Amino acid sequence: MKILVTGGVGFIGRWVAKQLLKDHKVVALDNLANSSAGNIVDFQGNCKFKFLEADILDRGLIKDAFKEVDLCIHLAAQVNVQESLDYPEKSFVNNVVGTYNILEECRRRDAKLVLVGTCMVYDFTLSRAIDEEHPIKPVSPYAGSKLAAENLVISYYYGYGLPVVILRPFNTYGPYQKSNAEGGVVSIFIRSLLEGKDILVYGNGEQTRDFLYVEDCADFIVRAAFSENAVGEVINAGTGRDISINDLALMICRDGTRIKHVPHHHPHSEIHKLVCDYSKAEKLLGWKPETYLTEGIKRTMNWIRRVNT
Repeated sequence: MKILVTGGVGFIGRWVAKQLLKDHKVVALDNLANSSAGNIVDFQGNCKFKFLEADILDRGLIKDAFKEVDLCIHLAAQVNVQESLDYPEKSFVNNVVGTYNILEECRRRDAKLVLVGTCMVYDFTLSRAIDEEHPIKPVSPYAGSKLAAENLVISYYYGYGLPVVILRPFNTYGPYQKSNAEGGVVSIFIRSLLEGKDILVYGNGEQTRDFLYVEDCADFIVRAAFSENAVGEVINAGTGRDISINDLALMICRDGTRIKHVPHHHPHSEIHKLVCDYSKAEKLLGWKPETYLTEGIKRTMNWIRRVNT
């Protein structure tokens, strides 16, 4: 098969592309606004891999990218929560209009679409794990635009019979994730540790997250992409275990005196507890996470140490 991965040079996208390249041709489409060409240096010279620098808002380039494409895994998005609060139009245009452009090309070619959404669309919970039937409450333009994109995608399934899958991975981390202010908390904490800086925790640090290692996430996405059972479905992926940000900081740093609490930059859009019920993914896809948090942190730390030396 020939598979188009939008956002294919990004953090998750490059791992998805790597897994797909074992058996398929891959076109990675990316505008490099939030990623680096260095992420795909391992694929250069592979005759089954092609990189196309393009934006999902450019209909002409998108049309060219879809030549002979059988399947599209759509990861390209505006993903920064604070940026979405500062510039909500950017989230709408990229995540809704961009997804519409991809959908239209999928419809034209009758190509299957896998939309990678976000767990940030869910309402908060104080106790139980979050399954796909959990109440929705997008508390930022980022989450709102991603949910709007999901609704648009599912409308093409019902309205046109287009084969689609909607995925909601929980907090993904690992090698190739940015470790600056735009990155994930695991990578940010590790980089601060390695640079001898304080570990900065927003708010009281009691908020919890379910951290999914990126290779497990890529495996989930690829399994869903090739599963007939997944068509028309919304599917979560996580580990089923959450950890507070305070405990995460201590796990990474091991020195409580270096952990400092600072005011939250968007407290009104914070979700206080995120833990995934991935039983649907296990039932439909035979998928379950393989990497424990301690091992994933170790691999991520080794990668960050290597690229920064």
